Amino acid sequence: MRVLGLTGGLGSGKSLVTKMFRDLGAEVIDADQLARDVVEPGQPALDEIVKAFGPGILLPDGRLNRSQLAATIFADAVARQRLNAITHPRIRERMDAEVAARRGRPGVLVLDIPLLYENDRAEAVETVIVVWVDPQTQLRRLRERDRLTAEEAGQRIASQMPLEEKRARANDVIDNSGDRENTRRQVEAIYRRYAPTEPAPR
Repeated sequence: MRVLGLTGGLGSGKSLVTKMFRDLGAEVIDADQLARDVVEPGQPALDEIVKAFGPGILLPDGRLNRSQLAATIFADAVARQRLNAITHPRIRERMDAEVAARRGRPGVLVLDIPLLYENDRAEAVETVIVVWVDPQTQLRRLRERDRLTAEEAGQRIASQMPLEEKRARANDVIDNSGDRENTRRQVEAIYRRYAPTEPAPR
């Protein structure tokens, strides 16, 4: 199985690209979904988060208040590092186990990892694909998606490696600043390169 790493920036449209890869027949392991899984009630990571940030970080039903936690960590680099120290090793462990379970199968496996470069995961994949948009589009899309002020959106974007730096380091770049059909053509070209014997479903 060919293992591809997919990353980008907040608001760059990585979820759309992931769906396009899925539609073409690729398997996908989503780091964001694993991040949600490791903080479900009953998971050790959630207990550690409550110890680190206090019981007020929970919703009345005992689940993590994600919006409150996000507001805290994007405004405080130390808090963000504390959270990452709790969750990232568990996310990595689960992802590595899922990749290992698929070794030897035919086809394409896409690892959707928002912080691929920040967490030194480039060596875990055969190639790195970055979903890129221009800074103005990124800021606008993030504000619209998450209903943020310009300051809040800029703060969250600044918490990650600059998208231009990711673009410079990538093996492949998907420019998602145009329409969906343009993005789809780029995704299909990359997919076919790694799965040349597998025709794209119609």
